[in-house]
Amino acid sequence: MVIARTHFFALAVSVILVLFALELIRRRRLQERYALLWLLVAVSSGVLALSPKAIDGLARLAGIYYPPAALFLLAILFLIVVMVHFSVVISSLSEQNKKLAQEIAILRERGQRPVRSEESGVGEL
Repeated sequence: MVIARTHFFALAVSVILVLFALELIRRRRLQERYALLWLLVAVSSGVLALSPKAIDGLARLAGIYYPPAALFLLAILFLIVVMVHFSVVISSLSEQNKKLAQEIAILRERGQRPVRSEESGVGEL
């Protein structure tokens, strides 16, 4: 099987992406749950690079006449899914941050007031 330059380049990019994701995991800069996503993308792009007929079949199945356009469609859909996922994660983290800030404010306020002593019965709550 002869690999064209573009296919070799796509395969090289997917191998570099796998190595990059593994290095980020090793350095604890990327959590495993997100690394799985990138490893899946790298492996699938490597498979598509080695099998151009898979791209043609995928394009034909989707009714796309120009097979490289199918790749762009997949990439755009992938990016949309990733953006929605990260928007959900950011919203959740923002809400958690707000709750933590409120709890810290409450704890600081309680720390500034005198605590009522059970023995003396003096002080405020």
